[in-house]
Amino acid sequence: MARTTRGIVAAVALAILVNSARAGDLAVGFGSADVTPDIKAREVFLAGFGHNRKATEIHSRLHVRAVVLRDGDRKIAIASVDVVGLFLPFVERVRARLTGFHYVLVGATHNHHGPDTMGLWGTHPFKSGVDPEYMKHLEDQIVAAVQAADAGAKPTEAAVGTVKIPELLHDSRDPQIKHDELVALAFRKPGGDGLAGIVVQWNCHPETLDSKNPRLSSDYVGSTCDALKAKYNCPVVYLTGTVGGLMTSMHVDVKDTNGQRLPEGGVAKTERFGVLVAEAAGRAVDAAVPARLTPFDVRKTSLLLPVDNAMYRLAKQAGVFDRAMEPWAGDAYAAPKSLEKLEGRPGVRTEVGRVRLGEVELAVIPGEIYPELVVGGVPDPAPTGADFPDAPLEPAIYASMKSKYRMIVGLGNDELGYILPKRQWDEKAPYTFGRTKPPYGEVNSLGPDTAPILCEAFRRLGEEKK
Repeated sequence: MARTTRGIVAAVALAILVNSARAGDLAVGFGSADVTPDIKAREVFLAGFGHNRKATEIHSRLHVRAVVLRDGDRKIAIASVDVVGLFLPFVERVRARLTGFHYVLVGATHNHHGPDTMGLWGTHPFKSGVDPEYMKHLEDQIVAAVQAADAGAKPTEAAVGTVKIPELLHDSRDPQIKHDELVALAFRKPGGDGLAGIVVQWNCHPETLDSKNPRLSSDYVGSTCDALKAKYNCPVVYLTGTVGGLMTSMHVDVKDTNGQRLPEGGVAKTERFGVLVAEAAGRAVDAAVPARLTPFDVRKTSLLLPVDNAMYRLAKQAGVFDRAMEPWAGDAYAAPKSLEKLEGRPGVRTEVGRVRLGEVELAVIPGEIYPELVVGGVPDPAPTGADFPDAPLEPAIYASMKSKYRMIVGLGNDELGYILPKRQWDEKAPYTFGRTKPPYGEVNSLGPDTAPILCEAFRRLGEEKK
């Protein structure tokens, strides 16, 4: 039987890629390592939902997946880990061990069925669920994955493809704004057959197994990576993007291959959802066009953000959060200063980045940013009942990115919780959009000033002259 039309299109696209996408000095390598904790050796508290949720079995292994890009003697490493989030001090320890890199980005998939890596999901709110021994192992494995990717880097050609899949997203908070674009970077050896690797960036909470799940799992991310790896016979790196607001796989109507709706919170839906994301990513890969990924331009800035969340301050006092706080005096760019006693309005130090890879630009955001802050759509005027109706609109992340292709890495180098527009902040009655109780996002946010400071800092990074 003749090859399918889709197969012919893919072959033509790959041929164009071979002949037209000479990438100069670009070299790319991939690496991975298993980061699954041993649930038989010790208790493993699952992160992302309630407290005291202990792993009883393993549904799927957890991994760190890494890609290293080289432009001459400049190297950039990007690692993505199947955990809920990683704090900046942890990332800085990883960076200290990876010498010779121009930039190291460590992100989390925001997996809700991996071990507690932040301290919030122990036996109760003021008991950390973090295992220090596991965190050291995790650090070692991230370093090993990046080093393997670096050692295997070879001359490579690149292509970029995108696809919109709003049907695979549920937005659980008004206004209904979805960031529904999946971006795929496809790499191949010059003149070679097949792909050398794929990087996929998608915007959805990995929480398909739901809150009652006792299994250790990478959720749909593992299924997505496995399906793509099987189809293209190459390594895959998955990057989480815009997941605030809340972009989720829960309540998405997923059907099996026979058209039967799969129940919420089950393994069948989780694995099928991952395959559907992989199929969409495959469409993006097959339609990818050649792109230049050099030269590199990395811009990052250290920021101090005020911590107004009373529970976060209490968690710090209780030793749940293993990271320093500093005095907040109204200056996000203040030099680091130690805080002798947790009083007044403290701040936490984080990092925001813009990484340009030739025609592709990455926004590196340290938390779960709402889609309206990325693609636009913050209500104007503010919804009735908002606590700060006159707050200025934050500069949207994508509006300030002028590159041909745009990507976003959420939970990049830090996890600050939700980052939401100040004029949508809604802790006090009456509540917006006819609600009878305050929405969820504010509970897990540093405070209402996070988005204005962070979005403005990102805008400024783009205007700095090099």
